Amino acid sequence: MAKNGKSGLRSRVPGWWQLTHYQWQWLRQDSIAGITVAAYLIPQCMAYGELAGVEPVAGLWAILPAMLIYAMFGSSLQLSLGPESTTAVMTAVAIGPLVAGGAYEAASWAAVLALFVGLVYLIAYIARLGFLADLLSKPILVGYMAGVALIMIIGQLGKVSGIPIQSESLVGEVQDFVTQFNQLHPPTFVLATAVLFFLFVIQTRFPKWPGPLIAVLLATAAVAVFQLDQQGVKVVGTIPAGLPTPLLPGFSPAKISTLLAAAVGIAVVGYSDNVLTARSFANRNGYQIDGNQELLALGIANLATGLLQGFPISSSGSRTVIGDALGSKTQVFSLVAFGVVVIVLLFLRPVLALFPTAALGAIVIFAATRLIEWAEFKRLWRFRKTEWGLAIITTLGVLGTDILLGVAVAVGLSVIDLFARIARPHDAVLGKVPGMAGLHDIADWEGTATWPGLVIYRYDAPLCFANAENFKQRVLDAIATEEPPVHWFVLNTEAIINIDITAVDMLEELRQELAKHNIQFGIARMKQDLYGQLQPTAFLKNIPPEFIFATLPTAVSAYTTQYPVSANPLDQSST
Repeated sequence: MAKNGKSGLRSRVPGWWQLTHYQWQWLRQDSIAGITVAAYLIPQCMAYGELAGVEPVAGLWAILPAMLIYAMFGSSLQLSLGPESTTAVMTAVAIGPLVAGGAYEAASWAAVLALFVGLVYLIAYIARLGFLADLLSKPILVGYMAGVALIMIIGQLGKVSGIPIQSESLVGEVQDFVTQFNQLHPPTFVLATAVLFFLFVIQTRFPKWPGPLIAVLLATAAVAVFQLDQQGVKVVGTIPAGLPTPLLPGFSPAKISTLLAAAVGIAVVGYSDNVLTARSFANRNGYQIDGNQELLALGIANLATGLLQGFPISSSGSRTVIGDALGSKTQVFSLVAFGVVVIVLLFLRPVLALFPTAALGAIVIFAATRLIEWAEFKRLWRFRKTEWGLAIITTLGVLGTDILLGVAVAVGLSVIDLFARIARPHDAVLGKVPGMAGLHDIADWEGTATWPGLVIYRYDAPLCFANAENFKQRVLDAIATEEPPVHWFVLNTEAIINIDITAVDMLEELRQELAKHNIQFGIARMKQDLYGQLQPTAFLKNIPPEFIFATLPTAVSAYTTQYPVSANPLDQSST
């Protein structure tokens, strides 16, 4: 019982097990990583608070429960949980139409949304739906993140230029920016441009430095020295004293359905990003993560964030990269970062209040540029044009609709792409290739030959309702291209691992049709799982046992024994 109890505690609260088995020689690296990550996240999370449509300090409030809870419940040793650009902009899109009463109402709706996102994660954890993240294929994720990045950049145009942009649509924001460019506020624009340039230089030459913190501190110093706030440069302003207190936000039941739909979209995207980032670092550093445990950690963290007046959160790739580069070993680095943020909130609020919003906007734009993976677009183009097209269509879908509908577009395109591959997969007629062992697709090699009267056919997908008729027609076409008469048709089932009732009925219809033309249906290389599915069906019962072959060579041997042709079809003289 004790052993099982320990195993259960380790699986459900892995962080506690890590702490009780902590190796103290790791403390130096975890501490350095934690302090540096904290220096990076303070201005970054404040910028994401602004991006989410709430007060910048809400970004710091949101990071506090996230770091503590993930350190206990997360399965990754290095992931940094908290405010993140994608979920921040999705939050702004979701709560924007609901907000009419200023900052307090925006904060309340954002907190409610975080609670709903947390509930979605917990329901998914109970239902063990971690596999759903796989619905977002690589091209869809690349295109989706590019669309999000462009939305982020456009959303910051007003903050970094001082131009009063009123429109709420992407096209309208760009139009306002262009048509009202004569209202550009030079001090704001110069400050934002300098911060953005500085961030790119720091990232290129000193990637381990806390660039955002250095940039925003220099910008704050510039505001103080040149009194830029008195020249119209906006600053964060007064920050509430102390730490956030738990508060159950109020909300209007009439608007619940809107937030629930948004919560599902945010949860899907947030979880996908979380798992992909966690897997990447786990593979790199030799440990494993648990997809369903990540759902639990995200669920509890979002619930706590909602109660502490934050907004929906996920993982941050940039902070995780910094921690890894500085040698983080365990989630102790998150606990160190938590302590630094608490100290800043308690004692350094006057400095935070002077942060210029133009600098925070520049940080958001900098983060957005890193979401656009130009190299991946090029790789997709070289690999397969259709995959590149999916990425482009997803980007345009996110830009042309709203970001939450873009999630549905992305998932829908992934499913369509999957069905297209299953419905119209590769197939092959197999034969002998000169000088090569085994049987191969005759379309891939010159000089291949088949056995007269024998068609060995392979279909590279599970058989189901989506491809049953396609399979049947392609089999008949393959037989029709052979020199008559065809005596045997042997289906190589090595790639068919599953089948549904529609496909079973189709196979029986095909068997009967071939039988009318005196063609014997045979099966080769059938896996045990497929055999178990076919065993109770009329189709398999109508296939004589001697026509179920364990290997392709045994099928060829049986055929050449019954029909006097050479065992090697390339030997034309003996056929």
